[in-house]
Amino acid sequence: MPPYRASGILLHPTSLPGPHGIGNLGGEAYRFVDFLAASGHSLWQILPLGPTGYGDSPYSALSAFAGNPLLICLERLVEAGDLEPADIAGVSMEEGRVHFRFAHSFKARLLRKAAQTFRSIGEQQRQQAFAKFCSEQADWLDDYALFQTLRRQFKEASWNNWPLEIRQRQPQAVAFWKEELADGLFEERYVQFVFYEQWFTLKNYANHRGVRLLGDLPIFVALDSADVWSHPELFQLDQESRPTLVAGVPPDYFSATGQRWGNPLYRWERMAENDFTWWKTRLRWALKQTDLLRIDHFRGFESCWAIPAAEPTAINGTWQPVPGAKLFTSLLDEFGQLPLIAEDLGVITPEVEALRDQFGLPGMKILQFGFDSGPDNPYLPHNLPRRCVVYTGTHDNDTTLGWWQSLSTKAQQQIAAYLGHPVSNMPWDLIHSAMTSVADTCIVPLQDLLGLDDGARMNRPGQPEHNWCWRFVPDALSDALRQRLQELNELSGRTPVKGE
Repeated sequence: MPPYRASGILLHPTSLPGPHGIGNLGGEAYRFVDFLAASGHSLWQILPLGPTGYGDSPYSALSAFAGNPLLICLERLVEAGDLEPADIAGVSMEEGRVHFRFAHSFKARLLRKAAQTFRSIGEQQRQQAFAKFCSEQADWLDDYALFQTLRRQFKEASWNNWPLEIRQRQPQAVAFWKEELADGLFEERYVQFVFYEQWFTLKNYANHRGVRLLGDLPIFVALDSADVWSHPELFQLDQESRPTLVAGVPPDYFSATGQRWGNPLYRWERMAENDFTWWKTRLRWALKQTDLLRIDHFRGFESCWAIPAAEPTAINGTWQPVPGAKLFTSLLDEFGQLPLIAEDLGVITPEVEALRDQFGLPGMKILQFGFDSGPDNPYLPHNLPRRCVVYTGTHDNDTTLGWWQSLSTKAQQQIAAYLGHPVSNMPWDLIHSAMTSVADTCIVPLQDLLGLDDGARMNRPGQPEHNWCWRFVPDALSDALRQRLQELNELSGRTPVKGE
């Protein structure tokens, strides 16, 4: 974490404005970086960048290594000569929400065309960069490209429903399909090349402006992913490639029946046998993409909620131990330092806290959780440690205004008593409390800075559909908002010192 007080904004790139139904890595992303820098912020927190599968959730990606094609900026492909201006002219969708279905179909068609153009007449220097990218990233890229082309071949069926030979990756079947689907393999490699071409250009720009990127690493991967298909021995699957135990959390604040995520659990003993090579490879690539990482569901590294796959809810799971200390010791030996934030929310035990503290990882504190259990509540501002990241809320919470509006009059009065004044300007009352707290780092979702209600909520845990759709509208980042944030950063000592 920064060696100074810092602040940032939580915003996934899909929530940026833009003409093609979803935010992208083009001009609006650069304008957002400029807004961050001009406001005195030094962090941009995002959600996972992987290609989304069922439910469009970034936490259920088709790969732990690949980038999401929906984030590719088509205008940049026109500038590179891979598309014509006419290809994207006159295409505009309603702002304020993500149109996933449209974005998938529209971009898939144009990315195929761009790949074909690049293959035939692409500029030589980019052709060389493409060849270098494919060579350097072959360990995950080859499996991912084949996985994606096979999914299309088999009409989007999950890989464990494919024909036996290719489901089991029998060498003859792999060789056959590589030859049969050669054009598709090239297209998938091209898509990943341009995604990371655009991503690293944006990252370099942000870093040059003094803004560091805070990424997000989900602890689990989706069953229907290139990772599980290419490394089934690392996951708890039966002989038919079906999961035996799946991940989730027990009943909690969000759901009376818990959350059944459905991700297959790891075979930690197999991972330990080769000193966690898969995790090291994954973390190395993730840390190249971002400057810091939030480790989602950190408590799962101490023990995880194991749900029998046949169970329809998460109620009947059990806690299973995980060798988290052994894993993080190996990662520390490999990387020298761990620029990680532990998402230590949920059912947190002394053992989870000890694991977090053993490796010096800052945890998360959510102010919305702070006002329901008296003065000893660990999320109240006066109980925060310096080494933590304080939030008003996260992508899983209601917006702060929506949260406030849902409270009883009595609860609102108790919060006003704690804050020491009548609450007339929520969410800014809570934002001010977070920014002026002792916490070294403060992150606020953009929805809160814009004063939006529950209609702007990003995710409702336990609801499988109609999430991840919020986008801010053009011109929402006003000069008045920039000035207000700049003053608050200066007041709370969070404006970066030049040269840090």
